[in-house]
Amino acid sequence: MALVVDSEKRGELGAAASPGTERGRGSSLKPLRLLFPYVLRYRARAFFALVALIVAALATLAVPLAVRRMIDFGFTGDKSLIDKYFAVMICVVFVLSMASALRYYLVTTLGERIVSDLREQVFGHLVALSPAFFDRGHTGEMMSRLTADTTQIKAAVGASVSVALRNLVLFLGAGAMMVITSPRLSMFVLAAIPVIVLPLVAFGRAVRKRSRQAQDSLAEASAYAAETIGAVRTVQAFTSESDAAKRFGGAVETAFQAARQSTLSRAILTAIGIFLVFASVVIVLWVGAKDVLAGDMTPGRLGQFVLYAVFAAGALGELSQVWGEVQQASGAAERLFEILGIRPEVKVPAKPVVLPTPARGEIVFDNVRFHYPTRPETSALEGVSFRVAPGEKVAIVGPSGSGKSTVFNLILRFYDPEAGRVTFDGVTIADADPLDLRRHIALVPQEAAIFAASIRDNIAFGRPDANDAQIERAAEMAAATEFIRRLPQGLATMIGERGVTLSGGQRQRIAIARAILRDAPLLLLDEATSSLDAESETLVQEALEHSMTGRTTLVIAHRLATVLSCDRIIVLDQGRIVDQGTHEQLAASGGLYARLAKLQFDIH
Repeated sequence: MALVVDSEKRGELGAAASPGTERGRGSSLKPLRLLFPYVLRYRARAFFALVALIVAALATLAVPLAVRRMIDFGFTGDKSLIDKYFAVMICVVFVLSMASALRYYLVTTLGERIVSDLREQVFGHLVALSPAFFDRGHTGEMMSRLTADTTQIKAAVGASVSVALRNLVLFLGAGAMMVITSPRLSMFVLAAIPVIVLPLVAFGRAVRKRSRQAQDSLAEASAYAAETIGAVRTVQAFTSESDAAKRFGGAVETAFQAARQSTLSRAILTAIGIFLVFASVVIVLWVGAKDVLAGDMTPGRLGQFVLYAVFAAGALGELSQVWGEVQQASGAAERLFEILGIRPEVKVPAKPVVLPTPARGEIVFDNVRFHYPTRPETSALEGVSFRVAPGEKVAIVGPSGSGKSTVFNLILRFYDPEAGRVTFDGVTIADADPLDLRRHIALVPQEAAIFAASIRDNIAFGRPDANDAQIERAAEMAAATEFIRRLPQGLATMIGERGVTLSGGQRQRIAIARAILRDAPLLLLDEATSSLDAESETLVQEALEHSMTGRTTLVIAHRLATVLSCDRIIVLDQGRIVDQGTHEQLAASGGLYARLAKLQFDIH
């Protein structure tokens, strides 16, 4: 169980990402630009949120005007004038509150909607990627990107970006009003802006870098946790709980230290921003007070200017805090769009060839050579050629690592061969749509994939439109009816994650029922009865014999007793076909199959 996502894999992810996610170059907010298409899907909501934001900002900027007039003219003894000014301010505050509430609702729901769309797209993209990608990656890290990173983006789009825009509008509006109120005092403020902004930009880059490191470290810890929890029975069986806890604790500590460094950078950034901003306000107030004493400015005008300066300073100070959150969201967006930028290695042709109808299930391997991307130095198949006629039952046997499962992987087009070709009903499968190809295939894998759903949903997984009668018939043919009837709710029984409440044989029978229900012209059986007891194996073997009738079947088996009824047996060794024929022919030939048969049948 790997604890660390190595730097080489991260490099592959980065290299495969789109140009817009290139790390360490260009604007630090560049990944956030990739969210614009998602915002544009809901342009009306975004527009009204922007209007509400501007109205709230304008209402805020109107307050100092009323304060100035009240100070300069409201204390002249006219009580009605004071009442009028305060009534106006109450109206302004009401507009401010309503606009702020509307902005909050629209922006928050916009963030939720965008993140929902993004999660859906990332998940859809992940499940469509070629298995080669998952050979190199960690499922836990992908889950971290799908959940934690999208949550970070939701926080930014639904809050931080809105706050940043509000404060930006306030800062620009207050700055403009400061210039109108007192050009002389504004010069002091303008001179201070570069001193304030430059440290914010410099520390902002550090925040983004450390935020990315914190997110990567958290993803590594999540990947290890997911892997360990998924194998918790093995962990407990080997009494490795303390070791697993220590390793996860180390990963969590690494994530904490990375997060601490990120938070420290943000804290320093905030301190610098607040000090510089409000120090400039104090200086301006000092200069303005001297102007009032000299008679160059009225107290009301100074009050108006100071309020605008406070608004500008507060907006800029809050921007310094929000900037760190936006930087974190940028790092999260970068990680997500790295995934979306990865293209499946098995590509759908621009103009896919339509497979013949009705399908016959003929399979041909023509001088096929293949290496797994993760093991380029080892040949999985080398010059393999064979033909499986429609309706023929062919077994593939051989030692572990001889290439048996690779044959299935190529038929399903999980990978493309490096040389040679594989055809289905005379069509080179590289020229067909993989989805169209796989609709004609039913698979029973060696390790049954069972989902945290009901037995009914698991059996109907490859054919969700099946009715109960068809599901029950498939379960009966797979010798699963007896144990299903003993369950509390029958087919409706929930069986837990990965089917943990069922035995290995029961899980396998559900997988067989799923393949039977699919009713495809090509049936692939990868050690389909390996998890069954002798009685269940006999029942399932009879069911499989029935389901094989009229369809092409390829069987992988180590237990040779399960392939005796096949029309032909292909013997693989080290990625090459070393022999083929019937059981009787191969047993008499004295080759690899004969040695395997002698060992097994002599023992039994």
